[in-house]
This record gives sequence, C-alpha cells and structure tokens, in this order.
Amino acid sequence: AKGGHFPRALYLEGPDEALKTALLAELRRAWSRAVPEQPLARVMRAGENDVAEILATAQGGSLFSTRELLVVLEIEDLGRSEKKVEALAGGLAAIGAGSCVLIHESASETERKSLAPIRAACDGVWTAWPPAFDALVAWGTRRLEAAAVRAEAGVVEAVASACEGDASACFNELEKLATFAGPEGRVTRAEVEALRAPMLDADLPQYVAAVAAGDVRRATQRLHRMLAGGMNEGTVMFALVNLVGGALGGWARSRELSALLARRVGARELGPAMDALYRMESAWKGGRADIVALLELATRTVAGAGAARAAGASAAHR
Repeated sequence: AKGGHFPRALYLEGPDEALKTALLAELRRAWSRAVPEQPLARVMRAGENDVAEILATAQGGSLFSTRELLVVLEIEDLGRSEKKVEALAGGLAAIGAGSCVLIHESASETERKSLAPIRAACDGVWTAWPPAFDALVAWGTRRLEAAAVRAEAGVVEAVASACEGDASACFNELEKLATFAGPEGRVTRAEVEALRAPMLDADLPQYVAAVAAGDVRRATQRLHRMLAGGMNEGTVMFALVNLVGGALGGWARSRELSALLARRVGARELGPAMDALYRMESAWKGGRADIVALLELATRTVAGAGAARAAGASAAHR
C-alpha cells in the first residue's frame, strides 16, 4: 500500500478490533497519498446500505475519479440473507481497475460460515489476531510516525510493556503521547514514565463487557487493574449481580450487555450463577472470605458460564 498498490478486495476478520482499526487507518493514509485526486474513503455499513448501493459505489467510481476506496463495515449483517451474500460476492469481481474495497467483519466467538462466498471473492483475508510484542511495537511505531511524532528509543517498547500487550490500551496511550508531544513533536522515555500508569481499558463498563462476552482472561485482568486503581469492591460485586439479574429479566444498568450474556449462557445456567453470586456476597459481608478472592471467583463463574454448552454445540456442529 505504501507503494500505491492496493488489493481489489480485502476481507478483515478476527478478534482484535483495535488492530483492525489500526490497519484501516494505515490503508486510508496510504490511499490518500497514492490517489490525491480521490483521497477520501467512502464508508458504508452492511446494515444501512443495501448490496446494490455498495456495488454501485465500488464498481462505478465517481465523476471525478475512476478509483474508489470503499470501506464496508459490519458485513455480518448480510449473513442472514443468502441472496445478498451471493450478490455481493458476485459483484466484487466487477470492481473497476485500481479501486479497493475493504470489508470488515466484527469479532465473533465462532466462524460465520454464511459469509464464506464473500471471503472467497476477495483477493485476500486478513485476520486480526492479538499481536505479539514485537508486532505491537511495530504498529505503535507506525502510529506515532503517522502523527509526526519522533519517539526516543525505547518509548514504544515501554508503553507496550506497561500495557501488557493489549493493543487497544497501547494505542490509546500512544494517542495521549502524541497529544503531549508539543510543538517539536518529540517524546522521551522520561515523559512516558512521568505519565500515570495506563488503566488498560480497565474501567467498570469495559470489565462488565468482558464478563458478558465470556472473555475470562481479559475480565480477570481488568478486575485486578480496577482494584489496584482503587475501585470499590462493593461496586464491582453490584455490577456483576446487576449484569446477571438483567440477563434473567430484571432491571439492568446495561441492557445490551445483559442481553449478550443471556444469549451466550441461557437461563438454565444463569440461575445457579446468580445463586453463587449471592453466596459470595454473603460470605464477604460476613467476613468469612477475602473479597479479592471472591471477586476473582465471581468473575470466572459468570464469564466462564456457558463454556461447556458452547463447546458441546461446536462439537455437535462439527
């Protein structure tokens, strides 16, 4: 892309949304340099723009340029219609020379097989796995370069290490560094160390979202970061009880996350999970157990609920 060569159609999938966003940003910057007569990307959503509109944009170009960069977000919204999937897959072959379509699929716990024709019609499929440390450093270096920030040796490595390899947290911290770079656009190692320790997206909503999605590792990480940052233990326990209670039909502070948990787990397992939370809360208030250990157990209980059912369904499908 830096050399001005772009795929006709590229499919972006995988669990790391921060990395997908970073790739889209890199490709859009490369496109603006390579195609100055049409530097901006057109962005559409599969749930808002129909297939005919998407293909007309990709194939027809504009009055001013025959080249188009089109980003189609949330392609999974087409998965419910086999006809729409086939229509888009067939139309990708007619994209004009020099144009590029970037197709984004949101993260999913299982492969969306209904979208296979679209994947096959693309020139390539790029999977956003959580990056290894060296890869994250390379992404971070490019991000600062794009912001015209010159970082002292070891700066990006220090940020990536502090963020424990979490791409989203690392990119957020680098954005802050770019803001603090000042008119000279330079960041030193001392300035990095002077900033407060990154919270790694460890606020309560992000923690609850990880629990609802069944990401035990990330939920546990965020739990300990919140507690280390001074979060009240009772607030965390209430958030878990509210999440599960909402999934069982009660009042929910976040209806969307409770609904996600309900879809993932089901009432048969949610009932016992709620009982376990009540027992843990009682043990904590009665002084019979350590609250940190209880919260970790509660986190693993709720986030890990439904894992056996999902594994059984996957095995049955295979």
